Amino acid sequence: MSRAKTFRELIRATEILQIPCCYDGASAKVLEQTGFKAIAAAGYGLSGSLLGMPDIGLLSGPEMVNQYKNISDAVDVPLFVDIDTGFGDVNNVIRAVRDAEEAGVAGLFIEDQTYPKRCGHMAGKNVVDVADYLPKLKAALWARRDPDFVITARTDSLAVHGLDEAVRRAKIFADVGADMVFVEAVHTVEEMQKINAVLHERDTPSMANIIEGGDTPLLSVGELQDLGYSAVAYPCGAIFAAITAVQDWARHVLHDGGPQEVASSYMNFDEYFDFIGANAIRQRESKFV
Repeated sequence: MSRAKTFRELIRATEILQIPCCYDGASAKVLEQTGFKAIAAAGYGLSGSLLGMPDIGLLSGPEMVNQYKNISDAVDVPLFVDIDTGFGDVNNVIRAVRDAEEAGVAGLFIEDQTYPKRCGHMAGKNVVDVADYLPKLKAALWARRDPDFVITARTDSLAVHGLDEAVRRAKIFADVGADMVFVEAVHTVEEMQKINAVLHERDTPSMANIIEGGDTPLLSVGELQDLGYSAVAYPCGAIFAAITAVQDWARHVLHDGGPQEVASSYMNFDEYFDFIGANAIRQRESKFV
C-alpha cells in the first residue's frame, strides 16, 4: 500500500490520528521510532531549523520540498506537509503539489493567508478572499497524480474575520472537494464543535493544530476525538524540545568546562550510531565490499 493511501485511511479511521511535526531527517526518525503512524513537517520548524528565522514566508517552495524529500527518504511512515500559500499563482501550486508528490510526501495543506504568510498563531496575519483561494485549491486537487494523495484546505480566517466566516469557508472548501479541512487558531471548545459539525455533515475530516503556548487550548487527544477531530498536528513541540535540550547542554559545556556533568543524560556515540542507522549501513556495505 502506498504511503498516500495509508495516510488517507488513517485520517478516515475511527481513531484520531496524531501527527507530530519534525524538521529534519533525525527528528523524523525519532518520531517514527517512537511509534507514530504518520508524521508531518511544516514551515515553522523548517524556518527555524534551516534558516534560524521565524515562520514568516522566507523559505521558497524548492527549499521546502527539498527538505521534505530528505525527511521522506529517512522514514517509512507517511509524511504530511505544508506548502504555505502555494508559492504564487495556480501554476506555482501545481508545481508544488507535483514536486511534493514526487518527493514521497503522502499529503499536504495549502492555506488562504495573504503573502508573505506567517505562523497561524502570530498576530497580524490576513487572508485572501475565497474567490482568490479557490483556484489554488482546485489546482492542487487537479495536479495530484495519485488520487489517494491527500489535499487539505487550511483557513486562517477565524482570527481575522471571526467564527462565522471560518465556518463558511470550511463548508466551501469541503464542498469543492478538499480531503480534509484545517481551521487554524481555534480558541474555544464551542468553536471547535461548530466547525466540526458542518464538516461532519459533509463527511470531511477535520484537523486540529496544537501548539504549546499557542491560541488553541492544549486538549488531550481523547478530548479532541470526542469533539469530532479526525487528526491533530503538533507543529512546534519537537523543535521547542530540541532547542531547550541544546541550550542546556551548551550552558554546561561553557560554564562547567565540558559536558561531563550532563553526559549521562544524553545519547552517547554508540547509541547515536545505532539510532541513525549506521550499523545497518555497515551490514549493507558488507554485501558489496
